[in-house]
Amino acid sequence: MGTSGAEGFAGDGEGPARPVTLSPFAVSAYAVTNAQFADFVRDTGYMTEAERFNWSYVFHALVPPESAARIARVPAEVPWWLPVPFAYWAQPEGPGTTVLDRSDHPVVHVSWNDAMAFCAWSGTRLLSEAEWEYAARGGLEGQLYPWGNALTPDGVHRCNIWQGTFPDHNTADDGFVGTAPVRAFAPNGYGLFNMAGNVWEWCRDVFSRDYHRVTADHDPLHEGPGDSRSMRGGSYLCHSSYCNRYRVAARTSNTAASSSGNIGFRVAALTLPFQGL
Repeated sequence: MGTSGAEGFAGDGEGPARPVTLSPFAVSAYAVTNAQFADFVRDTGYMTEAERFNWSYVFHALVPPESAARIARVPAEVPWWLPVPFAYWAQPEGPGTTVLDRSDHPVVHVSWNDAMAFCAWSGTRLLSEAEWEYAARGGLEGQLYPWGNALTPDGVHRCNIWQGTFPDHNTADDGFVGTAPVRAFAPNGYGLFNMAGNVWEWCRDVFSRDYHRVTADHDPLHEGPGDSRSMRGGSYLCHSSYCNRYRVAARTSNTAASSSGNIGFRVAALTLPFQGL
């Protein structure tokens, strides 16, 4: 797993590449959907951290004008992210928006802590980084993407990432501006959908830039101190001009309580407990 190539970001700790072994596990074919998360909320009354904080980050081009006009402070280093009041999983762009027509899209605005709560309810768990990468590769070795080394083989889009000039012009050549349905695009060799792009997926590990140097070669899992958690897969906002992290070896992190409109998760278990997971 990992890469020793130069295509990544030195600070992300994508390498060196190394062999690892894993115990058997089952993984959901796609990220947890809005419909599945709604079942969890109805059954438990769970309130996400975005709901408790009363805001979450939304990409600027997706925010309704009336909501954008009320936002006074924008992060200077990433001005395309707007802290939208009352944005959360069920109204992902803020008040007046809904997921009723996106039941088969990945749930977003979920923190690592929220994902762990869903796992506790469903009898599943988050994938480790090693499990995630093994699953994403789909049986291929040493390839950049879950389907091979060409981003658009024969001119065909295989994932939902930014098309055009980031952050102000999205041509949507792949068919989507925001999230795509979880079964959009062809699956990889293991039958798994959207292992590149669409939404970032939380992993179990505490993030470390030294991950490949400090974790075991069998069932590696980094559980050291720190609040940053690993994420894999990239999202609909990734573009080669600033973030080519839709590669299978790419990795990044966020704090365990953070959420945004491009972060979701998928689950694993020894055997998956119910239809769709």
